[in-house]
Amino acid sequence: MDSPLATVALPAALAIIMFGLGLSLTTADFARVAKHPRVVTIALACQLLILPAIAFGLVLLFDLPALLAVGMMVLAASPGGTTANLFSHLYRGDVALNITLTAVNSVIAVITLPIVTNFAIGYFDPAETGTSMGLQFGKILQVFAIVLIPVAIGMLVRANRADFARRMDKPVRIASAVVLVLVIVGTIVAERENVGSYLADVGAITALFCVASLAVGYWIPKALGAGQRQSIACSMEIGVHNSTLAIAISISVLDSVDIAIPAAVYGVVMFPLAAAVGWLISRGPQTEATDAPAPDRSERTAESS
Repeated sequence: MDSPLATVALPAALAIIMFGLGLSLTTADFARVAKHPRVVTIALACQLLILPAIAFGLVLLFDLPALLAVGMMVLAASPGGTTANLFSHLYRGDVALNITLTAVNSVIAVITLPIVTNFAIGYFDPAETGTSMGLQFGKILQVFAIVLIPVAIGMLVRANRADFARRMDKPVRIASAVVLVLVIVGTIVAERENVGSYLADVGAITALFCVASLAVGYWIPKALGAGQRQSIACSMEIGVHNSTLAIAISISVLDSVDIAIPAAVYGVVMFPLAAAVGWLISRGPQTEATDAPAPDRSERTAESS
């Protein structure tokens, strides 16, 4: 697909969003995993193992067409987005944990996302629809160069120009949100003749998957001993996916707007659903878990600002 959406808008959108993520990261965010691995491990297990299984079950239950089924699996395997940090902050979650999870999961997704995507392509066999596709190693490197290089640049900027990084944090977050909306709108406009049928096909399944992701992210860590603030952070991280990345892989790499539709619809429904779930779960007592990767007071203040 050689449209401006695929060749210009999506790479630019990912670059802006991932640069913004890099501005919020330090090496300490990765170091917390080694110091306090339990909650991070639980959240990553939910994200990497449970969510693809839930998506696979929902796809079979709803009997989606092959291309939309692959799109749901690409969405399920996508890491959390930077918007999760904002939701976590609004609902009194542990923002430092969100930043850690986003950083680690974005790196791990370089391996896990192609595995899940190629499994879905092999299982649902969209080639039967006349579309030939595959997520080959060269294309994976192309996408994740767009993902990881801006993150690295953002981290370098923060390490060397901390004041500039703090000043740019809010504008870049706003720009990321605007770009995300534009990408979703652009994807829907590209398929405007089929929007009604796509909403009928994937509206319910994406809403159910969003609620399931938010619930799994909250209740499993909480049941395994995480504190309230850490459970809220996990819920937002696991429930608010990087829809732009899923759309970019679908359109720029797999060359299919149809595969991008679940991620585009999810990008719309996740905002009100995450807001509603965040309001419900944030009403509980704000207790801390002793094994959670909570930074000291000054670090938490810096990360949340």
